[in-house]
Amino acid sequence: MNSSSLRIIFAGTPQFAATHLRGLLDSRHELVAVYTQPDRPAGRGKKLQASPVKQMAEAAGIAVFQPPSLRDEQAQQELARLGADVMVVVAYGLILPQQVLDAPRIACLNVHASLLPRWRGAAPIARAIEAGDTESGVTIMQMDAGLDTGNMLAIARCALDEKTTAASLHEQLAGMGLPLLLEVLDTLPEHLARGRGQDSEQATYASKILKPEAEIDWRESADTIARKTRAFNPFPISYTMLGDNRLKVHAAWASGEAEGAAQPGTILKALATGIVIACGQGQLHISRLQLPGGKALSTEQMLNAKSALFAPGTILGPSQGPVESA
Repeated sequence: MNSSSLRIIFAGTPQFAATHLRGLLDSRHELVAVYTQPDRPAGRGKKLQASPVKQMAEAAGIAVFQPPSLRDEQAQQELARLGADVMVVVAYGLILPQQVLDAPRIACLNVHASLLPRWRGAAPIARAIEAGDTESGVTIMQMDAGLDTGNMLAIARCALDEKTTAASLHEQLAGMGLPLLLEVLDTLPEHLARGRGQDSEQATYASKILKPEAEIDWRESADTIARKTRAFNPFPISYTMLGDNRLKVHAAWASGEAEGAAQPGTILKALATGIVIACGQGQLHISRLQLPGGKALSTEQMLNAKSALFAPGTILGPSQGPVESA
């Protein structure tokens, strides 16, 4: 096998995948086709919008396939006729049945945004931050029929801190994943030969992020709420109710200070450096926020325009019953 000129099918959909596609287009390898999810309605007009991967592939003159499923026999035969050596999958969003996994001459590879076996599944970046993990990374995996269960071929690690958001980690891992993928492709026989199996007992599942998760429960600890704020940025953005207004919280940090027994959700202070909210444990300091119809603003900018909305004693969110602190 001459790994310097692999025939590759690429399958991916969002910007994270497009970053890897760009690297493959600039590499020594031959892109024979790109698979991506069907166009979806987007924006206020709900017009069909092509994925970032499709837009990049079409600009490069690469054939694009958008089957709604790969379980269809015709779609499987179409893919097999491409005669690929390798299929590279990055945040594609469709399940690959065994017939598709068997189609490439050598292997199907996946770029997964976690340190497998931790955070198998759809949202590893956000779930790692939400859980308070201190490190994350990228794993290049040889795919099998399970959910992110294949042999690990290469891993790159990075540290997480209290400033890491899903947006910043997404960008960092995309930058790490591309060179790691190219390294694996350029020396594929060696990586396949020394691939390591996963310890499934250490696995956790990163379920898809749902919009209802973004509503802040002030009965939780400030640490928990701060982690969720970072995990849900840029989607779906944490929020709370300020009267009849949905107040989006783009950035916040936690402190363990205690000032009496204020009801969770109570505004304790409204300072230029942060609006301080009582939580089930500790206090949350909101530093960037957004009102309906407006832009995301720093706390100082918001208070300059709408200070009356954030008077100490104001209670955010719906009334809640008891809950265990996290």
